[in-house]
Amino acid sequence: MRYDFHTHTIFSDGELIPSELIRRASVLEHRAVGITDHADASNYKDLIEKNTLAKQELSNYMDDIEIVVGVELTHIPPKSIPKMAKKCKNEGAEIVVVHGETPVEPVAEKTNYYASISEDVDILAHPGLIDIETAQNALENNIFFEITSRKGHSLTNGHVVSVARELKIPMVINTDTHAPSDLITYEFARKVGLGAGMSFRELENSLTTNPLEILKRI
Repeated sequence: MRYDFHTHTIFSDGELIPSELIRRASVLEHRAVGITDHADASNYKDLIEKNTLAKQELSNYMDDIEIVVGVELTHIPPKSIPKMAKKCKNEGAEIVVVHGETPVEPVAEKTNYYASISEDVDILAHPGLIDIETAQNALENNIFFEITSRKGHSLTNGHVVSVARELKIPMVINTDTHAPSDLITYEFARKVGLGAGMSFRELENSLTTNPLEILKRI
């Protein structure tokens, strides 16, 4: 079974409405999908409301897949991250993902740091060349590190795995899906993890144990 906690719909910059995203994920044997559209102070309430409505409707007809309503805080001022993450949770977001310091975008310096000190952030997405001190903060706040199949963002997967291994930070394998072809199978997710240098135990934890821990929070 596949778990993916980082996807986008037409409510931000994705290509699919929630119904099609969830249908396609179901066909690929996903057990849970997090809808995490790009959010800032201007739109987080609207995103959470719309995707909660989609979850409520789809859940009436689909019992093979769990829909998780979330946001991805993206390119917001780093110092605002803890406050915005808390606002999103208070508004009804089930998970909060932060758009980390990927090497292929001009993400503001200290984004990883301010995400790492928030008790309301669940996943730090594609955190790039994250340093040990910031990673230690993330560990203390029970934040999961994302290993991604997304082109560009995936360039630093190996570094992220290395840091996570050193501090025993839990990892999950996500896609950052924007288009139908971005969704991946369980077998392809295994290749992403192994290609990033995961051990077989780390891989199993990232694909099954850790996703289940995230679902327990909801």
